[in-house]
Amino acid sequence: MQNWIFDIRSRSFVLLVIAFVFVTLLVVFEVTENFDQSVVFFVNENSGNSALDTIMQLITESGDSFYMLGFGILMLIIKKTRRIGITLMILIVLATILTGYIKCGVDRDRPEMDYVGIPFPVDVSRDTFALFCEGGYNASYPSGHAARATIFGIILGYVLSERFPRGAYLLLIYPILVSVSRVYVLQHYPMDVVGGTILGCMLAGVMAKRTKLYRIFEKSKT
Repeated sequence: MQNWIFDIRSRSFVLLVIAFVFVTLLVVFEVTENFDQSVVFFVNENSGNSALDTIMQLITESGDSFYMLGFGILMLIIKKTRRIGITLMILIVLATILTGYIKCGVDRDRPEMDYVGIPFPVDVSRDTFALFCEGGYNASYPSGHAARATIFGIILGYVLSERFPRGAYLLLIYPILVSVSRVYVLQHYPMDVVGGTILGCMLAGVMAKRTKLYRIFEKSKT
């Protein structure tokens, strides 16, 4: 996974920026509106499985900034993983604030359909923080949950990439599940989570490049 990490002046970063701008323009000019609406309509029509609904609710809540910051604090307490905790907390806060301001600029409404699955045990989180910006809380693009989950998966995968070079990629399943869950619980459209994922890749890639966190669990040389 170490070859995924890049510098801010690299071709990879530039391509991700272009991809994010492209997806954002598609959303702003409603090019993907029919696709997004059809996916949300399909999900709404096929929800109602109690076991799947519960799983999706748990997954989507795990992407809340409160829980992720809690994990970062836990990493911060343990001396060996302190740099992991600091890195995660910086990126989670940055992603949450940045997605909040972008939401204010794009100003796309969240899906209007009512969720017909089993009742949520807690309110579905919409954690968006943008000072001096009205309407960001109810805006949809990009998904903060998808951005944070992508950061979480890439950073932890990067940390373990030296010791578990293949197993580390399994952590990328997590952001996929969170992205799917956000659409499933009707908090986001598909393009919202695509945009959030790209943004998360940009932030995690640049930050990880400077930390060299994989050395924390490096295999001992004999």
